Amino acid sequence: MNEQKDFYQLEKNIILLQEKIEEILSSEEADKKDKIAQLKKQIEKEWAEIIPRLTPLHIVQIARHPKRPYTLDYLEYLTKDFLEIHGDRRAGDDPAIVAGFGFYRGQTAAFIGHQKGRTTRQRIERNFGQPNPEGYRKALRIMKLAEKFNFPIITLIDTPGAYPGIQAEERGQAEAIAYNLKELSRLKVPIINVVIGEGGSGGALAIGVGDAILMLEYSFYSVISPEGCAAILWKDQKAVIQAAENLKFLAKDLLDFEIIDKIIPEPPGGAHIDYEQTFKNVDKQLNLTLKKLEQKSSEERLEERYQKFRKIGVFVEK
Repeated sequence: MNEQKDFYQLEKNIILLQEKIEEILSSEEADKKDKIAQLKKQIEKEWAEIIPRLTPLHIVQIARHPKRPYTLDYLEYLTKDFLEIHGDRRAGDDPAIVAGFGFYRGQTAAFIGHQKGRTTRQRIERNFGQPNPEGYRKALRIMKLAEKFNFPIITLIDTPGAYPGIQAEERGQAEAIAYNLKELSRLKVPIINVVIGEGGSGGALAIGVGDAILMLEYSFYSVISPEGCAAILWKDQKAVIQAAENLKFLAKDLLDFEIIDKIIPEPPGGAHIDYEQTFKNVDKQLNLTLKKLEQKSSEERLEERYQKFRKIGVFVEK
């Protein structure tokens, strides 16, 4: 970050334009529509100038943006009558993972996602979106309920990683993640994973095994954070820019590697600039993907899921 401008500096003008849009929306002006359309064109113009300057580390900052929509925001838009279920029936409830059932486009679906929290108090309560073992066991409990009643499963991934605390390790953090990986690979119902922010290591992968992996355009999915990579390989935080470039964790990289299946476009400026457009884009791709998966038999889905993960990491020299 010492050698480049933060994304927050780059987006300064876009934020000001978005604030003007919000002011107009809350006013009683007669010609709101034309003024908003004009301001949106200005945002698009600003964003077109910023895009060529975006680095992988900028994308990390967008994915972590404090105003970016979180799981509960998506659930409010995508579902009707969402019922959250708490507890893993072993240790307790983990607020870092939200799990339950809701109506999605006329059918019941299970939704599981990481929740970071918006305010300082919420972030502390949600442990900054870093789940403990009981969070992953709660997620699996809901997923198995979904399989029992033949409901599709949709997961929303947005975590720095699993919580690395001593108590989490004592309660079986590694075992909980590993067990989820095994069980998720065997569930017979359609599973769609959506990376909505940062997908950090096993913390993300524990609810990230499915038939289709979708990623928002300015999210990232990685085995380690660029800060962690710089600390381990270079033992120097100045190397964080190089680490971000070398990790190849952006949506476009993962699509080329065939790790993910689809990139969901974000509005100019990122998901935090226009929630509604972001939700519409996610909804559209979710619906299309779910329809395709439901046309296949459970045997077909299981075989394709198996083959999908078997081929990850295989490279052919040319």
